[in-house]
Amino acid sequence: MEHLKTFYRRKYLLWELVKKGVKLKYRRSYLGIFWSLLEPLLTTIILTVVFGTLFGNTTKSYPLYILCGRLMYTFFSAGTKSATRSIRSNAAMIKKVYVPKYLYPMSSILFNFVIFALSLIILVPLTIYCQVSFTYRWFYLFIPLILIILLTFGVGIILATIAVFFRDMEYLWDVSLMFIMYTAAIFYYPERLLKSGYAFLLNYNPLYCVISVFRACILGTGLSNELRNIIFAAGFSVVSIVVGTFVFYKKQNDFILHI
Repeated sequence: MEHLKTFYRRKYLLWELVKKGVKLKYRRSYLGIFWSLLEPLLTTIILTVVFGTLFGNTTKSYPLYILCGRLMYTFFSAGTKSATRSIRSNAAMIKKVYVPKYLYPMSSILFNFVIFALSLIILVPLTIYCQVSFTYRWFYLFIPLILIILLTFGVGIILATIAVFFRDMEYLWDVSLMFIMYTAAIFYYPERLLKSGYAFLLNYNPLYCVISVFRACILGTGLSNELRNIIFAAGFSVVSIVVGTFVFYKKQNDFILHI
């Protein structure tokens, strides 16, 4: 309860850190926040042309399939990378004033979530273009959105702790993200590409599970087949948050000696 009271008293500081992150993200950018809409759209066009041609994915909903995966992966990637360097990048403030240190990785993830939320707007016109019907399943989008932010925070706070003591973690995570991307089925259909019978391994990637649930809501394929993915992603997220929070609180007093 004491930690919750402290968090409540510092909520305005959290909001200021989030605003600062958004402003720094688009500082000296001519397009500004508009780039959060343009970038996923351009990326989707490129991936549709390349992989639609190479793998013969000619279904009308294929661009929307790509965009769903791309948006979720981009937030997870940006959020975890920001959280990884959040403690070291705020070293000057940590040395001068007392601020609950968990606010730094949390604010790093939240400002990326704000940008991610704005980029979701592009889903509406692309859904119309792909001639995909808007169904009541869109109302269930809160499920994958909650899952992705929990997953990102859980992984991010673990990485933030490790990166203080092992700075190469930032570079190792960049390599790991490449592996995660290719096992998240962002631009291919698992059942079509992985004909060797190992497609089930993707189900053990929590990010793939969240993306699959997100696609089920947007494409209207139904959530009844996604119950396993929801449970696995939620379980992994909760465990990572518990482990990450425990390790973070155990080591936070030593941060000042290493930043």
